[in-house]
Amino acid sequence: MTDTPPPFGAFCLYWLRLGLTSFGGPAGQIAMMQSELVERRRWIDQTRFLHALNFCLLLPGPEAQQLATYVGWRLHGMRGGVVAGGLFVLPGALILLGLSWLAAAHGDIGLVGAVFDGIKPAVVAIVLAAVWRMGRRTLKGPAAVALAAAAFLGLSVLGLPFPLVIGAAAAVGGAAAWRGKDWFTHPHAPAGMAALPTDREPKPMRLPVLALLFVLLWAVPVGAVLLVFGSDPWLGIAALFTKAAFVTFGGAYAVLPYIAQQAVEVRGWLSPHAMVDGLALAETTPGPLILVTQYVGFFAGWNHPGALSPLWAGVLGAALTTHVTFLPCFLFIFAGAPYVERLIHNRMAAGTLAAIAAAVVGVILNLGVYLGLAVLLPGGQADAGAWAIMLAALYALVRRGIAIHWVVLAGAAAGLIQTLAAATL
Repeated sequence: MTDTPPPFGAFCLYWLRLGLTSFGGPAGQIAMMQSELVERRRWIDQTRFLHALNFCLLLPGPEAQQLATYVGWRLHGMRGGVVAGGLFVLPGALILLGLSWLAAAHGDIGLVGAVFDGIKPAVVAIVLAAVWRMGRRTLKGPAAVALAAAAFLGLSVLGLPFPLVIGAAAAVGGAAAWRGKDWFTHPHAPAGMAALPTDREPKPMRLPVLALLFVLLWAVPVGAVLLVFGSDPWLGIAALFTKAAFVTFGGAYAVLPYIAQQAVEVRGWLSPHAMVDGLALAETTPGPLILVTQYVGFFAGWNHPGALSPLWAGVLGAALTTHVTFLPCFLFIFAGAPYVERLIHNRMAAGTLAAIAAAVVGVILNLGVYLGLAVLLPGGQADAGAWAIMLAALYALVRRGIAIHWVVLAGAAAGLIQTLAAATL
């Protein structure tokens, strides 16, 4: 079976609809694409879809958005990849922009603050549930457990930079694979798949041209912002989120401790509680969770507006963050798509990814500890209401399998109820 390109208008409408309804995290988003693209519309066959998914799992960045970009490239070339990947992100980015303004302008007032107070412990539960699920799937042997523990201790105790932790895990996994050691088990290994014919041989200058285009698309808008508005905080935004885009293995949870440390502790763009609010809002909007970086960029501009008004500085910060966060995702897909077969069947690549996946469990646990201290033990004192919401949310996620957005909404309702009950006493 070969891919059947649909009319471009129908193609665009599908990705816009998916962008508006892509709740449920990467697993739900990938399942929606599988059902619609492979089974119902038959725009791409099952084998190609699975090969594309495994390729995207090798890359840093949001795998569901990159899978959408890859399918778009398969069907309509680079313009299809840009449309599919862009529309997958744009609706959620616009919704989160509005919610970011609400949090910045009104997040500490009355019932809005109560809603956020209820959501924060639910977010801690979401992160801990992610540690549990990923740990069960990934930590299959003592080497994987040891690497996860080392990553946690490196971040939480030694204060090592996140890129260094991920780089060290990649080096361990690659070295083990090179020596023929099967220390780590990659949960998404494409075992048993048949190789596909290479039907798009890349041109010799393809990679240098794409690299130059990427540099221009990054440097021109970033340079224009710096030229017009100065360097603070715009240079920091561009540098931080560009770096994060290249090391976001294992999903947004993995890179969030690094972003939180830089944005909250080093640069002072927002408070720890505002950071938790941003993660909660990103959990409840369509699109990839890594859109939480846009929220951080909005607050960086809002709290350091310079000559701009806080609102327009926030919008500029959000737009700049989204641009530098997702631009590398398109580069990875367009550069690597013609080489999918070689990459997903490469032993070194599989060993590297497996080690990173193990380390990411420890990284996400570090995020849970970081958020938990801020939410459950504010000022060193236990918050009984927050603990109750967190434990109930954790039970709903781990034991009952309740969808994340319902857990977040229930947390918001619990926050409101607690505040209203306290007001009547």
